[in-house]
Amino acid sequence: MDKVKCECGHVNPHGTIICESCGKPLEDEKKQLLNMRYEGVARRSQTYNQSIIDKIWNFFSSVKVGIGIIIVLLIASSIGTIFPQEMYINPTLNPADHYAEEYGVAGQIYYQLGFHNLYGSWWYMLLIAALGVSLIICSLDRVVPLYRALKTQRVTRHENFLKRQRIFGRSTVKDSQEELAKAKETLVEKKYKISEENGNLVAEKGRFSRWGPYVNHIGLIIFLLGAMLRYFPGMYVDDFVWIREGETVVIPGTDSEFYLENEKFLVELYDEDDEVFGEAMRQSGAPVVKTYETQAVLYQRDDSGTIGETGELIEVDRHNIRVNDPFKFSGFALYQVDYKLNELSEMSFDLVQKDSGESFGRIDIDLYDPQPEYDLGDGYKVKVLDYFPNYFFNDDGEPSTRSRIPDNPAFIFEMITPDYPDGEYSFVAIQQNLEPFGENDYRLAFANIDTSHVTALTVRKDYTLGFLIVGGIIFMFGLVQGSYWAHRRIWIQHQHGEVWIAAHTNKNWNSLMKEISEVLKPTTLTMPVDQVEQEEKQEEKQLEEKAPKEDTTDGSNK
Repeated sequence: MDKVKCECGHVNPHGTIICESCGKPLEDEKKQLLNMRYEGVARRSQTYNQSIIDKIWNFFSSVKVGIGIIIVLLIASSIGTIFPQEMYINPTLNPADHYAEEYGVAGQIYYQLGFHNLYGSWWYMLLIAALGVSLIICSLDRVVPLYRALKTQRVTRHENFLKRQRIFGRSTVKDSQEELAKAKETLVEKKYKISEENGNLVAEKGRFSRWGPYVNHIGLIIFLLGAMLRYFPGMYVDDFVWIREGETVVIPGTDSEFYLENEKFLVELYDEDDEVFGEAMRQSGAPVVKTYETQAVLYQRDDSGTIGETGELIEVDRHNIRVNDPFKFSGFALYQVDYKLNELSEMSFDLVQKDSGESFGRIDIDLYDPQPEYDLGDGYKVKVLDYFPNYFFNDDGEPSTRSRIPDNPAFIFEMITPDYPDGEYSFVAIQQNLEPFGENDYRLAFANIDTSHVTALTVRKDYTLGFLIVGGIIFMFGLVQGSYWAHRRIWIQHQHGEVWIAAHTNKNWNSLMKEISEVLKPTTLTMPVDQVEQEEKQEEKQLEEKAPKEDTTDGSNK
């Protein structure tokens, strides 16, 4: 589009309202005050509207759109707090079943709409990305032309620019140069930066406060970037792992590179003679835990051997993990958060002929990894047709499980013997041995049970924390920068044999008027007026004159 050339010779971008150099209004001559919010500069969003890029730019540059995105994010985040997020429920539970069983239809809808994992859902990330794009485009649409306008402005400004400032006044003095010198001296004392041209001057301070909102935006963009990076692989891990005593498991989030062994788990209880907890223990009859720890061994997989072969585990470190004393390695930290004593780990059964009581072998079932078949030899076999680690009977009267933790294990067995090659079926649980298809000649008799201590560790890794901290610091700096300082300018010029004074600030006009009063106190220059207040007073006066006067005449005088 064509550029606009001012009478001062400066070429302004199309859409400019106030000349960037001399300040002359480029719109039709009007009497109202100038809109100095963005120095009257041309903004792309208000100038171009032809291509698809322009339309996208104009959409995201709107402050209303940005506020709308924030409102949608706030509403979504509020809904996400109605029920616990998936990360806070037992990791052994099926989320779909848990929300339906625990919260009914509302929980099922909550799960189906993805609110159970709100902050990791694709549409929530899309909203955050949209907010980031809005912040970037809003900032660029305003800060670039604003910076150019403030950098280009001249000392001597057009008379219409001065007259249409909110604070404006005229003075007639004998020696204007001497009066300006006195005013300049006071301005310097008040830390104003003075620029002079042809006997005119402009005093300015606090320009850096104009960039406060944009520094805010930069901090917020960095903060949002840190939040989004949490969902990129390798940047953030917040997981949970249970490890039985003597077990070695892969550490979540390490791509099977690191393994951890629970060598031993220890719990220390307070003694009943303890001064602090002794009395409480005697009254409640329950022990009080003093400390608990996991004696952990860290292994790293060595993949330097033949390609395709699983590398051996090499011990790299040891640490006793306690509460507030995590095991740290390679950017990860393992925190002690919970434990479980004497959890069922293995159950043993004897295959017995009922009438004779003869045993034909024993099977030992790992409750975390049961085998599908156990061969006892001589034609005797036991098959595990189904396994319910924490069983219950559902609404249909069928056995089901609440979790994968073997708190209440149950099995459906098929017993194959030379007498019954087609097998006999049995449902076996703790203190239960049911025969659903009629009485059997063989049964599986409970023989033994083994338990183990289990430790619960939280696995943490956070490379995004630096982004969040830096973004937060920058945001607060921008907030202080834009809130506690103001951009103030005072123009003092010679016009038509008079001294004209005009001033502008982006906030706190009363403070600026007070400062101008102190600047002009040593001089004979007339104090300028606040044209907004003056206009309001005139309107109030006109309303009072038009209002009907109260009739105070006594009726007896008629």
